[in-house]
Amino acid sequence: MKSDRASVLGDTGWADSYTYVPALRVGNMVWLSGTTGTDEHGRITAPGDIEEQTRQIFRKFDRLLRSIGSSCEDIVSTTDFFTTTENYKRTAAVRREFFKTNRPTSTGVRVAGLLRKDALIEISAVAVLRP
Repeated sequence: MKSDRASVLGDTGWADSYTYVPALRVGNMVWLSGTTGTDEHGRITAPGDIEEQTRQIFRKFDRLLRSIGSSCEDIVSTTDFFTTTENYKRTAAVRREFFKTNRPTSTGVRVAGLLRKDALIEISAVAVLRP
């Protein structure tokens, strides 16, 4: 039996030395790894701004999903890790930008900190591709 498991790397220039991939597709499902609001050099794009960090995360998700003919509108679930609840509600507007009317399920977790310095939020997601 041939496996239908495929790494989704997009245009990230992903190194083989990493122990994970940005996304993994199995059949019509895609699991997107926990992602922070970083640029192509790994720098936080908006220190202190949870809204813009959230927007950058969804931009990255959208690019990855578009590389396989999908988009953020196919995301069915997110897990959001917040280091602060200050301005947390502003992330809802960003979610509406990317999900439109296809709202996913979501879990929000407040954490003491994230591995990436200056990250206020990290999000992982699951998408189901349309036939």
